[in-house]
Amino acid sequence: MKALNVTDIQRDFLPGGSLAVPRGDEIIPVVNGLIPHFPLVVATKDWHPANHGSFATNHPGKEPGDVVELGGVPQVLWPPHCVQNTAGAEFADALDASRFACILYKGTDLEIDSYSGFFDNGHRKSTGLHEYLQTCGVTELYLVGLATDYCVLYTVLDARRLGYNTYVITDGCRGLDTPPGNLKRAYAQMREAGAVLMESTEVMGWSESE
Repeated sequence: MKALNVTDIQRDFLPGGSLAVPRGDEIIPVVNGLIPHFPLVVATKDWHPANHGSFATNHPGKEPGDVVELGGVPQVLWPPHCVQNTAGAEFADALDASRFACILYKGTDLEIDSYSGFFDNGHRKSTGLHEYLQTCGVTELYLVGLATDYCVLYTVLDARRLGYNTYVITDGCRGLDTPPGNLKRAYAQMREAGAVLMESTEVMGWSESE
C-alpha cells in the first residue's frame, strides 16, 4: 500500500514565519494536487515546548546556527518555531488537511529534537508513525514537505532503515540549504540510502486503487 507523508508544512516554515524556508509556500499547490492520488495521507508537525533545547533563545550567548550538544547528539540552534498551541505551529492556511488520516507530533521532548517523523534525533523514542503505517499495511512511502535538508531528509533515512520503499517528490519539497551546499548533500544522502527522487507529474496519472 502507498502512503503520502506530508512533513511539517506549518506557518512558521513559510515566508514570513520565524524559521522560513525560502519559497516554502510554492509546494502547497503541488501537495494539494497529490493528496487525492493516495489511499492514505499522514502528516507530521513540529510541536515544541517554548523552552525547547533547540531554540537559541534558551542558550544564553548563543545564536541561531550555533551548534551545541542536546540529548547527547549535535544540535543546530534555531529561532523559536512551531511552539505548541501557537499560530505558527498550525498547518499552512492553504494546505488541504481534510484528508489527513493521522497527524504525528514531534520535537515534544525539550531535551532532544526530532527532525525525523519517526524518531527523536537519538533514536530513543518513536513518534508512533512507523507503528501506524505498519497497522495500515504501508510498504511504499512518498514524502513531501519542509525542509528538504532537515526534517524530510531524516524522515527519508529512517524510512529506508525501517524497510519502506521510499520516494521523495522533489517539487513538493523546499530546503533551507543551511549551511550552503546542505541541500545538495541531502539529496545525495537520500539516493545513497536507496530513496528514489521523482516529480509530482509521475504521480498524477495514478488512481487511488494503485
